[in-house]
Amino acid sequence: MTAPVREEPCWAPDASPEDRQDRATTGASSGRVTGGLTADVAVVGAGLAGLSTAYHLIERDPSLDVVVVDARHPAAGASGRGTGLLGPRVGPSIDRAARRYGPSMARDMYLASVTAVERVVALTEELGAPCGLRGGGQIVATRTASGLASLARQARTYQALGLDVPVLSAADIRERLDVPYHAGLFHRSAGTLDPAALSGALAAACAAKGVRFHDDSPLRGLRPGDGGTPTELLFPSGTLRARKAVLAVNAAAGPLGLPVGTVLPLQVHAVATAPLGPEARAALGGGTGTALVDSMSLAPYFRLTHDGRLVVGGGRAVHLPGLPAGRAAALRTATWTWLEERLRRLHPALAEVPVTHRWSGQIGMTTDDLPVVGRVGGHPDVWYIGGCCGHGLAMSVAHGSHVAESLVEDPSATRGPGGYPWHRDRAPRVPLTARPARGLLRAYLNSMDREARRTP
Repeated sequence: MTAPVREEPCWAPDASPEDRQDRATTGASSGRVTGGLTADVAVVGAGLAGLSTAYHLIERDPSLDVVVVDARHPAAGASGRGTGLLGPRVGPSIDRAARRYGPSMARDMYLASVTAVERVVALTEELGAPCGLRGGGQIVATRTASGLASLARQARTYQALGLDVPVLSAADIRERLDVPYHAGLFHRSAGTLDPAALSGALAAACAAKGVRFHDDSPLRGLRPGDGGTPTELLFPSGTLRARKAVLAVNAAAGPLGLPVGTVLPLQVHAVATAPLGPEARAALGGGTGTALVDSMSLAPYFRLTHDGRLVVGGGRAVHLPGLPAGRAAALRTATWTWLEERLRRLHPALAEVPVTHRWSGQIGMTTDDLPVVGRVGGHPDVWYIGGCCGHGLAMSVAHGSHVAESLVEDPSATRGPGGYPWHRDRAPRVPLTARPARGLLRAYLNSMDREARRTP
């Protein structure tokens, strides 16, 4: 009898949500925010961005009283429901970044994302938690004419900027992965890992250093301080007053009314197989640890886990707000089915392998492809982090470190000349309450979906 497919990531343990949360924080959670609490720094959001902020804060100043609050528990959101691709990317593709920001800034942006990847690798060693980390690099590849043209533009730009991103032929790709792609670009500084394990290790390290945790406490609103008055954060069962606050809430910025521009909540999807047999494992990166990302928007990407499962993500991205529950469920199921079909086409050895897990998670997208890492409404002691546009594993850790440095040291030191375009207080705003804007968003998502489905 075939076991039912579990609708959760393949690294989710066989335990209740409460047990998972207790393990993540080594029993440090004090339950919900109740009554009137105080702290030096309040971090809202126990994903990678919030946990990285707390970790780097306490590393820089162990005397700080830091509190981390989450609507559910650590890694319950995107940080635990991603696909574990650890690669260098922030903002638009390198050729578009060079046109938009100039060659020098585009180069600095890419190198910053490489440094972010290297920092995560070092962090797993620092925390003593391997987190299923596998090296092996990442191939951005294509099987379409338009994809070849796009990769050629990117390759020329990487070369002009003196960046080490080699071009791979179809034969070069097959040396690493036995899949029928025509060409690709190879990013050496890349890997894969279990994002929930990394989040849990960060939470445990924070708890060991005295950071307090509160779960099941969704933020309902805030009253920013005015210098002499602390910021007050409002929760269903109590309040938290803090001298400084970090809102690592990603796409929840919209419902909270935060003036950070438009960060769209999009639901993305993935499936995972049972552990592969020797033939399939060898063909799909068992020896190299290489991951592959299709260059077309939302087209499938895949990677092997440390225990030999194949994780495949991509397909339709869904804008859930206002979507009827039945329609959302139907789109989820259709996307999972489409991903499984694409999985079967990758290699003959995958024809009969069972899919054991499927899941979705929410990412935050901005209309210019850049994150937002900055102050909320001009208040110097209230910061926001979000909108990594699906490239948040490495960059979220980097953003947390940046904000921690800004809060503990001179903020101007990280916001003067040489700052990055995503060190900003807001993204472009799109009035999604207006009918024309909603129509444009649907058309945009549908066009990306059609482009992905044209990929062989």
